[in-house]
Amino acid sequence: MNSVDIERIDLNLLRVFVALIEEGGASRAAIRLGVTQPAVSAALGRLRELYADPLFERTGRGLRPTMRANELAPLISEALNRCRQALALSAGGKEVNGRTLTIGLSDDSEIALGQQLLQRVERQLPGLRIIFRQTHSGLVQDMLMRHQIDIAVSAGGLSSPLIARQRLGKGNYLGIADANNPVPTSAQDYAQRPHLLVSSAGYVGIVDEGLNAAGYKRRIRASTSHFAAVPFLLVDTDLITTVPTHAALALERISRIRSFACPVPMPSYELEIGMRVGSKHDTALLQVRELIIELVAGSFRLG
Repeated sequence: MNSVDIERIDLNLLRVFVALIEEGGASRAAIRLGVTQPAVSAALGRLRELYADPLFERTGRGLRPTMRANELAPLISEALNRCRQALALSAGGKEVNGRTLTIGLSDDSEIALGQQLLQRVERQLPGLRIIFRQTHSGLVQDMLMRHQIDIAVSAGGLSSPLIARQRLGKGNYLGIADANNPVPTSAQDYAQRPHLLVSSAGYVGIVDEGLNAAGYKRRIRASTSHFAAVPFLLVDTDLITTVPTHAALALERISRIRSFACPVPMPSYELEIGMRVGSKHDTALLQVRELIIELVAGSFRLG
């Protein structure tokens, strides 16, 4: 591609590309961009010609990016972010109307943080749209580097020099049970109660490590991969489960469950916040970062 070609490129094509990557279909991308589906299809045709690659392959569930499209995605996202940063500077860093930021975090943190953050954003950054996207320590760094998320709250997993991170504190755990279910008072009682395991794999969790160190083994009746399901699975049962303290307190406020101190010592974990080093001039992102830090300090009970 020569310099004349570059000068003739419609930069809106890059917006279409990002919308297709993130939405996975031409119709959804069209709705997001406020254009017609034929317009998105036409833009995709121009992108395919520009990059000499199909970029997206049709599947039964929509459009799947090719290897070339996955290579281009972080580069194009970064280019658009730089354009937004430049426009923000021209507006004194105050223009956020129509802007979208994607926050990566596990659903326990989303349960504890989400509503309060949205309220703060509405008051202080009106017009800014927030997308919460689930992640965990094994995925978070890759998602940041691929521009799938703009900022992340994570229990580890951030080690790249290309990511600016800050320690938020040490997290710990509380047990929770139905409000009418007596809570265990000893390690033996705790181990013998029927447990609900919260784990992505569904077999072993942090509780098993604590119990094993104390010479006990628990009885797991069921497991789930999402903290959001916990109150629906616990209420009106004799099940107990153990979750991060911030999630336990948030769930206790909105459902008929109660928290209790674990009678078995549990290991703590480090919670941190991270964003790409290249985003350090993004005023809106920095403001959201400060809001998250304030909220975590005020409600997560970290050490």
